[in-house]
Amino acid sequence: MARRASSGPNVTAIFAIAAFIIVAFFGAKYLLGGNKQKIKGVTPLAIKEFLENGNSLRGNEYLVQGTVDQRWPRDNGQLVSLHVNDSDDLIGIEIPSSFNDLNIEREQKYSIKVKFREGGIPVATQIERQ
Repeated sequence: MARRASSGPNVTAIFAIAAFIIVAFFGAKYLLGGNKQKIKGVTPLAIKEFLENGNSLRGNEYLVQGTVDQRWPRDNGQLVSLHVNDSDDLIGIEIPSSFNDLNIEREQKYSIKVKFREGGIPVATQIERQ
């Protein structure tokens, strides 16, 4: 009796597994987001304009990105000095007590959405670690 030739690997199954792996990889990358900027729809702060007259910015929201240089805890929040990206300037940002559960560390990079209050003082409304 003649033997049947064995068939090779199922090509359809191999393509299906490869497609699943590719979709899973890109799906995970999309969901995890990588190092994407999470704060969207906010104008980056023009440091020169802030340094010239910060009071003119009151009531507006801006995005500030940089590295925390120093931090000073207080009873009702904290104050941080941020070394702004693409600049040699430091600016002080008030962090309200609503962010007390967030561990802000020195020498770490953050994106901070700030709203300027009277006197041109930037107050954080959203904080994301980069």
